[in-house]
Amino acid sequence: MLNIDELKFDAQGLIPAIVADAQSGRVLTLAYMNRESLEISMKEGRTCFWSRSRQELWRKGETSGNVQHIADITADCDRDALVVTVNKEGPACHLGTDSCFNDKVFESGQPAPFSVDGLYALLQGRKADMPEGSYTTYLFQKGIDKILKKVGEECTEVIIAGKANDKAETVYEIADLMYHVMVLMVEMGISAEDVTAELASRHVIDHKVKQEKMTR
Repeated sequence: MLNIDELKFDAQGLIPAIVADAQSGRVLTLAYMNRESLEISMKEGRTCFWSRSRQELWRKGETSGNVQHIADITADCDRDALVVTVNKEGPACHLGTDSCFNDKVFESGQPAPFSVDGLYALLQGRKADMPEGSYTTYLFQKGIDKILKKVGEECTEVIIAGKANDKAETVYEIADLMYHVMVLMVEMGISAEDVTAELASRHVIDHKVKQEKMTR
């Protein structure tokens, strides 16, 4: 484990801290820490930065409630920059967006790698824009009953494929099910973070149960 004394702060006593989402890996913001704010962050387990504009300590979420709980902090090879991985409560940006990085400067035309977050954002866009000819638009237009019916149908298809022990078909049907479940999530305003937080809480409970069984 690297000692804080081995980090290289700049002439103003600051070190850049890139904050990333522990669940998705997405970069949320770039902030700065001094030694005191870094020590506070490590002690409290939540991000505390140094505000260069206000020249004071700034605990993320102290006024907005959008707290960032730290999973880990990693220094780069030169030890003059940090990546702070967090589990966040609410948006990271003061504009109310999930990340501060939203305005593209350049696109190469190369397809971006698939991600669940990318699909979720696409579905949100479909609901907002309702482009004609889109199957997703059709589902949102039909509403919750139609979406739930499709989720039920896809569940049945997964069961049939699994019962047949057909791996390829089961993968195909699971993908269909996941898509329709995500449409349901967007329709109901359920985020991926809501689901991962629920799973994480169950993991903690399961871990405690296992420990109790081992001690008996």
